Amino acid sequence: MNILLIEDDLDIQELLKDYLKNYNFFVFAYDNPIQALQELTENNNYDMVVLDLMLPRIDGFEVCKRIRAISNIPIIISSARGNLGDKVAAFEYGADDYLAKPYEPKELIIRINAILRRTSKQISKKRIGEFEIDEDKMEISQEDHVLSLTKIEYEIFLFLLDNPNKVLSRESIAQHLGNEHTDRAIDMHISNIRNKIFDDPKAPKYIKSIWGIGYKFIG
Repeated sequence: MNILLIEDDLDIQELLKDYLKNYNFFVFAYDNPIQALQELTENNNYDMVVLDLMLPRIDGFEVCKRIRAISNIPIIISSARGNLGDKVAAFEYGADDYLAKPYEPKELIIRINAILRRTSKQISKKRIGEFEIDEDKMEISQEDHVLSLTKIEYEIFLFLLDNPNKVLSRESIAQHLGNEHTDRAIDMHISNIRNKIFDDPKAPKYIKSIWGIGYKFIG
């Protein structure tokens, strides 16, 4: 779990880095908000931002606003400014939580875990074009209609959706399923999926046949 910490107090930086490390969080700390924003723009491997409000050059409210313009990553405000007006403004700018300094580092861990529990439920659903995937329920919906897929059809279609515009060989599909499936069986399952998503194989909108190789989902 990677956390981007934007905090200009170097003592607090080190305290939070050392404490979070004990809970298997990897903290990448910046005291310059401009550099932190550039890092977040170039690197999408962060899971959360912990953000101070009183920063050099630009304040935390503006940083929060800029982060929200490019990402829906969770943001926890960590600030000595604890009045109600600042808290309201932070949430209006898109923060997910607010911790007023001073606080025990353990409380930050509690807030992080609470946000992760909420976001993990949201992550179980994702949308790819017209299709919404609910991995918890093992369902795929097309325009809010749940498709009636068998388990194998679900696994094949999910494999295609997770690899848009990538040619997947019949062999790779069979390996993904984890057991023996002949080319003919794969073709039959693809045909069933096409029928259920109203995809014409002669003029495919979703699943294109790649002659002699396999299939790809048109993303």
